[in-house]
Amino acid sequence: METSNDGPAGEGRGGPVAPVPLPGPAPAREAEGAGSEGAVAPAAVVVPPAGLSPSRAGDFMQCPLLYRFRVIDRLPEKPSEAATRGTLVHAVLERLFDAPAAERTAPRAKSLVPGQWDRLREARPELVELFADDADGERLTRWLSEAEQLVERWFTLEDPTRLEPAERELFVEAELDSGLRLRGIIDRVDVAPTGEVRIVDYKTGRAPRPEYAESALFQMKFYALVVWRLKRVVPRRLQLVYLGSGDVLTYDPVLADLERVERKLLALWEAIRRATETGDWRPRPTKLCGWCDHRAHCPEFGGTPPPYPLPVRAAEPDGDPQGRIGPD
Repeated sequence: METSNDGPAGEGRGGPVAPVPLPGPAPAREAEGAGSEGAVAPAAVVVPPAGLSPSRAGDFMQCPLLYRFRVIDRLPEKPSEAATRGTLVHAVLERLFDAPAAERTAPRAKSLVPGQWDRLREARPELVELFADDADGERLTRWLSEAEQLVERWFTLEDPTRLEPAERELFVEAELDSGLRLRGIIDRVDVAPTGEVRIVDYKTGRAPRPEYAESALFQMKFYALVVWRLKRVVPRRLQLVYLGSGDVLTYDPVLADLERVERKLLALWEAIRRATETGDWRPRPTKLCGWCDHRAHCPEFGGTPPPYPLPVRAAEPDGDPQGRIGPD
């Protein structure tokens, strides 16, 4: 696992990166959510999934039934403090680049936290539930302070005064030859004066242990595949910035990496297609079950899934409908 922060062609703390746009038109921005793999439809209409994002691909690999709950049934999930803090920190880091380079300081970034929290609550009223029982505001104050600490730590890992991102919070979508649509939102795209592309993703948790690094890079290789399919450019560097532990994980992909990821996603999509048609979404118990919002509906915990809302047909005798596909 490489933790150097020196990007290609003088990127990162070693030198400025010019704001060179990615060549070609960018797709329209679209929010990614639990149901983003299917066409947006009225609440009463259920449609089969029509594409993949890194999050939903990860859901299926973790537990096919979790994928069903999120994409097919679209069961509601309670907001969590950790996930919401991550959303808040991402918003602050995105907005910081609106300021001139010389003004991108840690105090300024921390000062953005309260305002971005207000905007987040306005956009998502359900977040009020997070601190509904915090009468004296002590827990909220501590939570906001933790967000400020994560923002401040970022300045020990990258120097925003020497960066001019080509894109921030960039929605990308590409259709493979098979018809599968891949989509996602990239936190930041840096393009060097020489045209080399770096894809950057912020994580508010801790860096994984080396044996789990490959799994952590799956999301980044997914993004790299989409960029390659859209622009015919293999990103020079993939960079994960872990604000929780102060680590930077980097990987320099080659075309063969992206071709392997594409094959894996096609196999994964075939498994999802079969499960969608047969209604066979088996749970896959892991230690992560303890954090799942849907245990009341899960057979592993004595629950019953909602009635399956799509037509089903008999399973094919060959193949593995559950797609036991591990990390690259």
